[in-house]
Amino acid sequence: MKSNKETNLIRELQQNNRDAQRRLYQQYAGKLNSVCMRYIGHQEDCKDVLQDIFIRIFTSIVSFEYRGEGSLEAWINRIAVHECLSFLKNKGRLQSFILVQEDLQRESEQIEEPFPELEKVPAQVLQELICELPPGYRTVLNLYVFEEKSHKEIAQMLGIAEKTSSSQLYKAKALLGKWIKRYKKQNAYG
Repeated sequence: MKSNKETNLIRELQQNNRDAQRRLYQQYAGKLNSVCMRYIGHQEDCKDVLQDIFIRIFTSIVSFEYRGEGSLEAWINRIAVHECLSFLKNKGRLQSFILVQEDLQRESEQIEEPFPELEKVPAQVLQELICELPPGYRTVLNLYVFEEKSHKEIAQMLGIAEKTSSSQLYKAKALLGKWIKRYKKQNAYG
């Protein structure tokens, strides 16, 4: 029956129904804010991007084709990721793909186990650590881990080489691993 509610909501949204827009906002704002925080990391910027996401949803919904349960959420999520990436590109925050950061590379080479006992780290702490990653690392990590994109897809989306995507992911995991070890040590884990 969820699909009936979803198709009705889509139909109302396509008719520019304000109540339907409000319901969609209430249903997805929290999830989309989390997506924004994973990519952008700053709440004030996330508010602006979240507004852009909903504007894009409401203006593009007329061309949306329902393909079964979950297709609306997947479509909305793709818009959110696209808007986050556009924001980062426009702000010039993806330039770290090009830069080789020797300090981070040295640190990452010293890490044997990328995510030691990840289950002992609270989700909020992990999200904060991800937000602290350099933008290029954070973007590739999000696309690879959360959006389940391949390095080929990431390379196409961001206009980088596949090897750069792979390298950025490795460095992101290595840096997170180091920070997780430090967090656990400071909080008397392990």
